[in-house]
Amino acid sequence: MMAAESAQTLERGLRLLRVLAQDNRGRTPTELAQELGLSRPAVYRLVTTLMAEGFARRDASGRVHLGFGVLGLARSVQPLLRLAALPSLRALAERAGATAHLTVAEGDEGLAVAVAEPSWTDFHVAYREGSRHPLTRGAAGLALLALRAGAGEPALHTSSGQLQEGAKGIAAPVRGLPWLEASVGVVSFTDLDPDEVGPLVLAAARELTAALSQPAPG
Repeated sequence: MMAAESAQTLERGLRLLRVLAQDNRGRTPTELAQELGLSRPAVYRLVTTLMAEGFARRDASGRVHLGFGVLGLARSVQPLLRLAALPSLRALAERAGATAHLTVAEGDEGLAVAVAEPSWTDFHVAYREGSRHPLTRGAAGLALLALRAGAGEPALHTSSGQLQEGAKGIAAPVRGLPWLEASVGVVSFTDLDPDEVGPLVLAAARELTAALSQPAPG
């Protein structure tokens, strides 16, 4: 009985955090109770517990926001994303003969969290993990903006010379993961044929969605 109650409390707490993560406006306890279908006393208990752990905070008007404790969790996500993405990125880099990357959105910037370079080309773009750029520049950023806007087609986005002189890029959003804004793409100093390379990028995006959707082993 105790285990069932604990599991229910955990599930409710996670749902509350998901609601708070939807935007930056915060919620009143009454709004949270309505959105979660819970009583106000139940919401107050959840908020009090999350505040004690640093995962929630209340502003001067009483609205509840995500707490800064989630930043520590977020920092731990990037290495996990990198490990999950590297097999698909390495395969993409080898097949396309271009540097492959996974880029995630952080505010108005794109952050390269994983990069793989081809082993057989004479030269390729050196793209550093941790590199940042505005979402309005580069194929990866354009794909992220399309994902954020909920746009469907076009699935592929291209750029030329926007981030590095002479570099050309093709990227696609990684769809189907509500908790993640990410794109996968390739960048090269040589011309990239969208008809040839595009399907490889789209396939890698689907592989990443599948890999990141897998439940953790029990």
